[in-house]
Amino acid sequence: MSFRLAAQESMLEGDTLEEKFAFARAHGFDGIELSGRGGGVFAARREELAAALAAGVVMPSAVVAMPHFVGDFDEDNRRAAIEDVKGLLSTLPAAGAAGIVMPNGFAVFSTRLPPFEPPRSEEESRAKLVESLTELGRHGEQVGAKVFLEPLNRYEDYLINTLADAVSIVEEVGSSAVSVIADTFHMSIEETDLGAAIRQAGSHIEHVQLGDSDRLEPGHGHYDWPETLDALEAIGYDGWLAMECRLSGPPAEVLPRVSALLKR
Repeated sequence: MSFRLAAQESMLEGDTLEEKFAFARAHGFDGIELSGRGGGVFAARREELAAALAAGVVMPSAVVAMPHFVGDFDEDNRRAAIEDVKGLLSTLPAAGAAGIVMPNGFAVFSTRLPPFEPPRSEEESRAKLVESLTELGRHGEQVGAKVFLEPLNRYEDYLINTLADAVSIVEEVGSSAVSVIADTFHMSIEETDLGAAIRQAGSHIEHVQLGDSDRLEPGHGHYDWPETLDALEAIGYDGWLAMECRLSGPPAEVLPRVSALLKR
């Protein structure tokens, strides 16, 4: 089985999406993961994205780049995040992209760092997340784009840390437009058995992001890539593997090594 690989647009050389895509293809990659900036910035790229799609550029996904998240404890910030994600979802079809990667919250709070006690209970936070995703799921179903809920490690999010955490939420939401993204860097911290976690999440996983144990490119740390690829094959995963990491060297040198490691 050969997995399709995407690189984030910021790590590709070129001034336009067409140039970045040509660079990606020349170095063993198949598509571009877009930067989903909020505040109307991504929506303002609609014509650019549509033109790139018409020119043959493959853009399977985007990842949020927003000041607030749906897991924010402040209600105004939570609502602002929901509206930002709706704007992203509405724009994704112009790029031919399937969905947007979104965590509950990035650096909003960690129960493993001082002051340790969050301002609301886990039950309340879970209810708010389900409420947010239910609303976003309805919007995603209407516009034809998905939310990929991303578990983050215990130091970056206070609620959704493992694939099982995300699956539990997604099953409660029950929307065809809300699924799970597996990020290997966060898995290297939170999952006790990589293969078992993937197999148990199964078809709920509709996107994968790549980073080794040191948050550099695959192959630079001690993450178990064969086990992960075996498990993805076992569940019949046919989605994308998208780079979300720093690079240890120039993209022209690093990307072919990653492609050789992950494309069977």
